[in-house]
Amino acid sequence: MGGPFHAKKDAGHWSIPKGEYDEGTDPIATAKREFKEELGKEPPEGEWLELGSVTYKNGKIVSIWAVEGDLDVGAVKSNTFEIEWPPRSGKMQEFPEIDRAAWFSLSAAATKLIPAQAEFLERLAAKLDTKLEPEQTPEQASLF
Repeated sequence: MGGPFHAKKDAGHWSIPKGEYDEGTDPIATAKREFKEELGKEPPEGEWLELGSVTYKNGKIVSIWAVEGDLDVGAVKSNTFEIEWPPRSGKMQEFPEIDRAAWFSLSAAATKLIPAQAEFLERLAAKLDTKLEPEQTPEQASLF
């Protein structure tokens, strides 16, 4: 996620591209639009796997799909939003909606995503008939 609240934060501060859609609107068309707005790239063509929905603590419902593709994360360019920053300063500043993109294994992504979205990785792993196993941490010999 981008903006000043998430600057220099990592674990638990990443998000899957998402956006709101109105009843009667095609949710996959909305997902494709949000992908393009947030990443600055056309979404990949392919079979879209529905991963269902989760409800955030604030009541917001998020529905996610997965599609196989290749994305040059170094070429991602997000749209922006405006917020008063610093708070109560009266000064409006513009920030990217996302500040970076990266590829992760499913297990590494589970530690990066906001906790409410980690459920989607478990669902994706099940659809791909794989396991969401913890990353193997390389052991380092003591220096002392």
